[in-house]
Formats: sequence, structure tokens, C-alpha cells
Amino acid sequence: MENPPKSLRELFNEAENLRSTLDSSTTPTNSTSFQENLASAISTYEECLRVANRISLFSPNETLEDINSSNLQYLLLNFHLAELEQRITGGDRRGHVEKRRGLYEKCLKLLDMYDLLGRADARLYEEYLDSTAAAGGFSITGKGDAVARRELKISRFKEEKELKRKLEHLRQNPLALQNDDDGLRDLHLTSISLAIHQTFQQLESLALESQILAMAPPAPARTHPDQPPDARERNGTGANGYSDRLDTPLSRLNNLQGPILSKEGKPLRPFTLLDKRTELRQGVFRPDHSLPTMSIDEYLEEEKKRGGIIEGGGEASGIRPEPDEDNYAKGEEETMKARAWDDFTEENPKGSGNTLNRG
Repeated sequence: MENPPKSLRELFNEAENLRSTLDSSTTPTNSTSFQENLASAISTYEECLRVANRISLFSPNETLEDINSSNLQYLLLNFHLAELEQRITGGDRRGHVEKRRGLYEKCLKLLDMYDLLGRADARLYEEYLDSTAAAGGFSITGKGDAVARRELKISRFKEEKELKRKLEHLRQNPLALQNDDDGLRDLHLTSISLAIHQTFQQLESLALESQILAMAPPAPARTHPDQPPDARERNGTGANGYSDRLDTPLSRLNNLQGPILSKEGKPLRPFTLLDKRTELRQGVFRPDHSLPTMSIDEYLEEEKKRGGIIEGGGEASGIRPEPDEDNYAKGEEETMKARAWDDFTEENPKGSGNTLNRG
């Protein structure tokens, strides 16, 4: 047998308890447990909104005096939802900003319908609607001179501080409010006045955050959620192609990706068959870097065979070998070279080429 649906009062009390638990929690906001409890509280408040809309709890045909004192607290359902949305970490930041803005606007619209906005708040609400229509930034202090804006900010801060003090005083004896309708009504109206102050502050912050997000570059599209956006990051290299790794990853080598065998059984890339359990065990405990396969002497010998080493030079290059007296052709060649050098030095004495800077 299915459980009967919960009443609005039961759902609201459950949502308030969840919100109170989050406020007193010492768990980090970005932790999994906190985000799960936060999602549960948001879901409960959303269910309260659905129930309130289904039973038409609030109507534009009634006034503030027509609302029961115990139902005044439901006027802030959108406000509580917007406050909880602020604690969500991750996801689409712009989407969260727009959702919170919409919840605050719904709250102000409902409160304005019952004339719960004071003269100053009503004027501020009109300024907010005008700034939204003009796609401009919204500011509580307006765009007047610095002295007037400072005085207005101080005045609103004092009003909010007084509302918090009054609200704390009214909440000191909750049992007395159960039989005191006027006291309960005063408590809820004070909570609404404080929420109005905080709503305009949050709308100002959201307007500034929207401007910052609008200037941010769009995030690059990813083909896979777990894959880094840049192929160089996937290969362990930086933007200039440099990597700290001394050995090349297997994923960067050609023909070493994909299946080993084709459907017909033909090998598609090199592989090694290991038939001994000892070899498998040795492969598990091997270093994670490539070890040298030859000694330094073997490497130099290979380079010498490839012609990669130039011999000679240094002091030994200045030692002339002893001439072979039996090699007449070599001796004749050296004699002709010496005569040519003598003829050149006679025709070009030392300093003859220095025509621009003669000493």
C-alpha cells in the first residue's frame, strides 16, 4: 500500500530541517556528502513549490490580510531555493547564475503582489526591472555621487542589522508563538523583510558575476568527458611539444594502437608472446622507465661504425708524421708544395694586404 502524499507543512518542515543541517554542517561544500544533502534539500523545496502551485495557495485576487499567518512562511520558497542553489559546486556556472536570478525575481514578484515591498524597496525593484530591460548592470546604491551611495549603503546595512536583531529576539521563545497569532505574523513578516534586503544584494552580485562570465572565453568542446582537451596533454607534452619523459609513451608510437589481430587473424602491430610465468612476474616489477640496452663503450663503438665520431684534433693534430724516405712520389709532392708556398710568400710579403689600415 502506497504512502499518502505529504502535506505542504510536512514537506516544508522537512526542507527546513535539511537546510538547518546544511547550515550547521562542518563538511566542505565541495564534498560528495554535502552536495548530496544539498540536492535532497533543493528537491524538497521544489516539491513544496509544486504543492503550493497545485493547491493555488497564493492568488492575485487576495491581499496580505487574507493570508493565514502560518502560510506567510511559504512566500519565501523561491528565496530559500535560490540561497541553496548558490552552494552548488561544478556544472554550468552561467546556468546556475540565471536560475538563481529567476528564483529571486519570482520571489520579489510574489512579494510585490501583496504590497510587502516598502517604499524604498519598491523603488529599487523598479530600478532593477529597468536595468534588466536595458541589459545593464544593477546596483543597490545607484549611479549617484560617491557620498550619497555610501550613505545609502550604510543605511541599508543598519536596517538589515536591526531586522536580524528583531528576528533573533522573536525566535527566542518558539513555544509562545504557537498561541500568539500576532507574534507569529510579526516573525514571518520580519523574515520576509530581511529576505528582501538579501535578495537585492544577491541580485547586485549576480549582475556583476554575469558581466564577468560574459567576458570569459567559451570552453573548448571535448569529444570525450574524461579526455583532456589538448592532444599534447594526453601525450604528456606541453604547448611547445616538450616533455619531461625520457622514454616515449607507447601511445605516441606509430602502429601501436588498436587491436593486435584482425578478424582474419592477421597481426596488425608488433607484439611479444610470453610463455613463462616468471617473465610475466618480472614485467610487473620492472621500472616504469626504459633502461639502457648497451654500455657506453658499446654505444661509442656503434657510433664509430656509423661514422658519427670524428677522430683527430687536439694536441695530437700538430705532430707531423716522419716522412718516408723510400716514397719518392710523396717526397716530390711535398717538395712542390713547399716551392709553391715560397713563391706565394715572395709575391705577397707580410702586410701587403693591409691597404686600409697601414701601421
